[in-house]
Amino acid sequence: MVERFRRLVSLSILVLPVLLATPLMADDAPATEANPLDVRSLIAAGGMIGAVIIGLSLAMVSLIVEHLLSIRRTALMPSGLEDSLHKSINERQYATADKQCREQPSFLAYVVSAGLQEVGLGYAAVEKSMEDACQEQAARLYRKIEYLSVIGTLAPMIGLMGTVLGMIRAFSEFASKAVPQTADFAPAISQALVTTLLGLGVAVPALAAFSLFRNRIDEFVAETSLLAEQVMAPYKRGTVQKSAPTETAGTRTTERRPARPPIPPVAVERGTK
Repeated sequence: MVERFRRLVSLSILVLPVLLATPLMADDAPATEANPLDVRSLIAAGGMIGAVIIGLSLAMVSLIVEHLLSIRRTALMPSGLEDSLHKSINERQYATADKQCREQPSFLAYVVSAGLQEVGLGYAAVEKSMEDACQEQAARLYRKIEYLSVIGTLAPMIGLMGTVLGMIRAFSEFASKAVPQTADFAPAISQALVTTLLGLGVAVPALAAFSLFRNRIDEFVAETSLLAEQVMAPYKRGTVQKSAPTETAGTRTTERRPARPPIPPVAVERGTK
């Protein structure tokens, strides 16, 4: 999966110069005569800051594709793994179950394998180990999608910086002329606003994808936790049966009464008076 992500990033780096060179190979006719909102015209008007935003957009697309391939049910909870682990644990073949987890690395396999390491200490230790493993993997998934949130935050800020820079240049030209006309600095302001448009065009899908994957992670983490408990259910039943008191011939088990709650301090004070 990491190798696939590296290929996507490399492809994005190769595509970026082509997109930036496309406006240079276009016709020399002014964009206002054909279509002022043409994509190539917007890229050309963005300048260097627009190129940076386009690079962020390519990184965003690569991250979204990678997350779609890795953060899905079949990748985190492979089909058939739950049944095979449940069967092995039901037959008390814990080494075989741990081997199956290592042969099919996934979210579910990691959580169950962490619980299998504590089978000799009772189900309480197994449950605690699985909870810690589940929280650890969930934190890794959240850190993984955090880059989309960073891109969604940076892109409009970079676009705003390009707009401010373009406005400064436009008003500098306005101040250098004795009798300036509106048509003299209107194109410069229009081009300056392009970077804001590009930044928002990247921020909106990045933040939307971040919210989508965050909700998906919440759902899959809860589902994986339930599956892990179901897989370890035979071991839990076995430990409960061993720890349950048995009644033999001639002997009876006595129930241990719960300890009386401590007397409140107010009652003690009243009793002493």
